[in-house]
Amino acid sequence: MRLRLASYNIRKAMGTDGRRDPGRILDILNGLDADVVALQEADRRFGGRPAALDPRLIERASDFQIAAVQGSPLSLGFHGNALLVRRGLRVVETVRIDLPGLEPRGAVLAGIVAARGPPMTVIGTHLGLLRTWRRRQATVLAGWLADRAPAAALLGDFNEWARLGGLAPLAARHRIVAPGASFHAVRPVAKLDRVALGSGLALQGAGVVETGKARLASDHLPVWVDVTLAD
Repeated sequence: MRLRLASYNIRKAMGTDGRRDPGRILDILNGLDADVVALQEADRRFGGRPAALDPRLIERASDFQIAAVQGSPLSLGFHGNALLVRRGLRVVETVRIDLPGLEPRGAVLAGIVAARGPPMTVIGTHLGLLRTWRRRQATVLAGWLADRAPAAALLGDFNEWARLGGLAPLAARHRIVAPGASFHAVRPVAKLDRVALGSGLALQGAGVVETGKARLASDHLPVWVDVTLAD
């Protein structure tokens, strides 16, 4: 079975042109042709952390279902992390994961089953700005991946400018894929948005969405990987 997994830091739908435009973000999501999308900065930061992308808009104008990982009644996700799953795939488990750090950080997990094929686990996250904490967060997430079946993937804004750096705990048992430079969207120079794949997922392709609309919609560009699962 072949699946496309994507990750997108939407910066609360605030574009590089200074406009907050959730509809523009949704257009880009619909164009990804993805089966699972991990979103970062999907909620506003303060108060009840309301969703930056209205769940009703997602339900009405996309083919995605929203994994139930919300940290508050107003939110799309947990600490800004959300997971969108293509309708037709079944979400059988959701978990909110607290991560260590000087600032609030977390991750969200979904167990997913297709009509045919083995179950898989997808985790979405947004790692910290300081490498010391990124390493600790990566250690926690490596443990979660190890506890799941080999068909497991971690997607997100890893905030790591080096090839490995604070991601070393993940690299010990998982393949880290950097689809390409995704930050800053106007002139991408850094491969901050990455994927870690378990041994049960075979990489078939990877890329960065570099359309004109994507360069305007957020300060990050979306990244994607195509993977196959053993039947």
